Amino acid sequence: MKRFHPIGTVVTLIDGTKPLMIYGRLQHRDGSEEIFDYVACLYPEGHIDDDHNIFFYDKDVEHILFVGYRTPDDEEYQALMLEELKNLQ
Repeated sequence: MKRFHPIGTVVTLIDGTKPLMIYGRLQHRDGSEEIFDYVACLYPEGHIDDDHNIFFYDKDVEHILFVGYRTPDDEEYQALMLEELKNLQ
């Protein structure tokens, strides 16, 4: 079963040069129907503006530097996201 990294997880991407902090899951860019696994911001800078959002898929992650906060609420929400994914396919 697919699992999403929790909010707050810090990763580097394949061929990436800077750490990113995940702050959204199952996201799409404005004006696009494509749904990405994650949206992140630069770490340690944080969210600068919408032009600095980085959208990517789980397969793009090279290293996990820090795992974000995982709770029972997050587990419940992940189940809802996976159900939504099934409905989209």
